[in-house]
Amino acid sequence: MNLSTLINQYVIYRKSLGEKFESNEKTLKTFCKAIGKSKKITGISEKMINKFLYRGSPITLGWFTRHSILNGFYQYLISRKYVNNSPLPKILPKKPERFVPYIYSKEEIKNILKVALTYRQVKSHNQPIVIRMILFVLYSTGLRLNEALSLKLSDIDLNQQVMTIRQTKFFKSRLIPFNHQFANIISDSLIWRKNFGYTQEGDPPLFISKERLPISASTIHKIFQKIRVKASISRSDNARYQPRMHDLRHAFAVHRLVYWYKENRGVQKLLPILSTYMGHSSLAHTSVYLTMTDGLLDEAGKLFEKYAMGGIK
Repeated sequence: MNLSTLINQYVIYRKSLGEKFESNEKTLKTFCKAIGKSKKITGISEKMINKFLYRGSPITLGWFTRHSILNGFYQYLISRKYVNNSPLPKILPKKPERFVPYIYSKEEIKNILKVALTYRQVKSHNQPIVIRMILFVLYSTGLRLNEALSLKLSDIDLNQQVMTIRQTKFFKSRLIPFNHQFANIISDSLIWRKNFGYTQEGDPPLFISKERLPISASTIHKIFQKIRVKASISRSDNARYQPRMHDLRHAFAVHRLVYWYKENRGVQKLLPILSTYMGHSSLAHTSVYLTMTDGLLDEAGKLFEKYAMGGIK
């Protein structure tokens, strides 16, 4: 049987189990295109697999993600007796060091939001005020980019001061409460949106281009890098990547934790709330976002010192 048919069959099977399987499906289709849709499954060699896995570039965590996805596919094929064994390499390369996210300072966040209004050298399909609002929402709420871009007008309840995030990463919906300051900024944005002539009917996306089309994630990523460069924000720690837009989510988590430490709010009790707010199924997922910055260490140290002196019961 050919590769294309089996990949489609496997994707349907995984989705029937209740999985979204979107990123895995994309990787498998890329694999199918690289190998050839009509290629017989029994004719795929380890050499072909390695060419797809390595892509002629240094080893990144993406290598292991692709390997894991293909391993699941081949385990399925073996269980259905389409192949007798897997052609995936048995000896795996050494994993690279885990990427350390960049934690923007509050001044850098302010600069990013300011530059977002002036980053364009030529007019484009996207209004700077819309781009600024997307970045503001990402940092203020810690949302994932796809969650922010999926927001509809009906998901924003200014009276109750709550946002509804629907059917996201783990097939869960959640409510995101926000404060008066956030509500005022969102309200101003909605007024601008209406005055600019954007439709209010049919429950449209909250963030759309001049052409009234949804804004894609790839577009926002490219725009953000232009903003970051113009804001003169860069890394000096020899990291593989420059600061990313996803690091706004990391900054949200760290800044919230620092604030709780300063306010002596009982961080251990509040961490599960932060985890739920960010849409995580466990604290282990949230811990990835809590990079130990100097500010976080300072506040934790002050709290411990206060505790040691008998100031915290």
